Amino acid sequence: MNKILLIIQREYLSRVKKKSFIVMTLLTPVIFAGFYGIMIYFSIQGIKGTTNKIAVVNTNKTLTEKLVSSKNATYTYVNKPLAAMKADLAKDGYDYVLYLPEFSLNAPAGIQLLGTKQAGLNLNNKVSDDVENAIRNQKLKQSGLAQQDLDNLKSSVDIDMKKIGETGKEEDSSAGASTIIAYVGGILMFMFILLYGIQVMRGVIEEKTNRIIEVMISSVKPFQLMMGKIIGIAMVGLTQFILWIVLTGIISTAVVKIYADKTNITQSSVSAALKKQNENKIFKEATEKSPIGNIQKSLANLNLTKIITLFLFFFLGGYLFYSALYAAIGSAVDSETETQQFMFPVMLPLLLGYSLSLSVVTNDPYGNMAFWLSMIPFTSPIAMMVRLPYGVPDWQLALSMALLILGFIGTVWVASRIYRVGILMYGKKTSMKEMIKWFTYKN
Repeated sequence: MNKILLIIQREYLSRVKKKSFIVMTLLTPVIFAGFYGIMIYFSIQGIKGTTNKIAVVNTNKTLTEKLVSSKNATYTYVNKPLAAMKADLAKDGYDYVLYLPEFSLNAPAGIQLLGTKQAGLNLNNKVSDDVENAIRNQKLKQSGLAQQDLDNLKSSVDIDMKKIGETGKEEDSSAGASTIIAYVGGILMFMFILLYGIQVMRGVIEEKTNRIIEVMISSVKPFQLMMGKIIGIAMVGLTQFILWIVLTGIISTAVVKIYADKTNITQSSVSAALKKQNENKIFKEATEKSPIGNIQKSLANLNLTKIITLFLFFFLGGYLFYSALYAAIGSAVDSETETQQFMFPVMLPLLLGYSLSLSVVTNDPYGNMAFWLSMIPFTSPIAMMVRLPYGVPDWQLALSMALLILGFIGTVWVASRIYRVGILMYGKKTSMKEMIKWFTYKN
């Protein structure tokens, strides 16, 4: 046991002292906080809104219903020919010109949106919806409906999503917030398992090619060497991840405070300038209903402590599961170029779990496919992380964790039988058939 601890200490200290480790540990939280700050910034900008001024040239005698302006698009009807309007578009202070030619209300065609810059997808969809609504209203009016009846047909529905907790209490929920956490958790799990697993493989290859292994094997058993390397690098990963959580929390809190102060300043200035119109209340409601506001409200109802704790467990379990196989691959080859034929079969379940989890699990996190993906040790680290924000029964969590531990023990046993032979093999190109023979050797 003392020998394994010495190997763990060596693997851990040799990596945490590297400049690359220190730089990435400090830089990654800054990047995450920067992304968070950008999201908040554009959310605030979205509250302010960007208004596109659109000149409407309507030569259609049938379509007398006018387009209704909104926050993102204001329509102004002009009595100028299309050619003249295009020539003087910027001069007249418009961003785009919308041309409505003569067409049948039953088969509209030839409508154009022209501008000096390419219209974005959101604006294009917005204008299309507005024209469709104008045509629909025109057709309804022709059928004999009064304007009051037409207005009564329109209804705005705002669904307040709730989740009934285990105690029977209603909790605010958000599919958007759960999906974001699921995607981020799944991607991070995939990246970390792959990154640190490959580090184990490269470490074994480096020591093997430098003939350091021959000296080390004279003092320790191959199994002790493999376990020391795997656990040592696992501790490096946990150290880095915990530092990321702490630093990201500190930096993100500072970023949120900065933007909160900025929001308060903007709110005060708007309220002072437009006090009679009760702009302060409008701004507050818009902030609460913004995407970031909804996500922050939903995050407050998620058990983030539980999610982070389980992330650490499944990262550790998934890493130990796959790193044992990567260690076996590293022991069987003499250079990194020879690993490709062996890496693909090992990476395939991880890639399969990643792709299926982000598609199937997020669409139906409680279905049979989601259940089995989160039970099979090859895919459970990623699948379970994607399911956690939606809520997973405790018995499924316990079963998944137990199966992952058993899977890790099994892969370590298989990998150690290959590792003990391959670590001392030199100058021979290894095949899958040869590795199976190593597995069956008794001594």
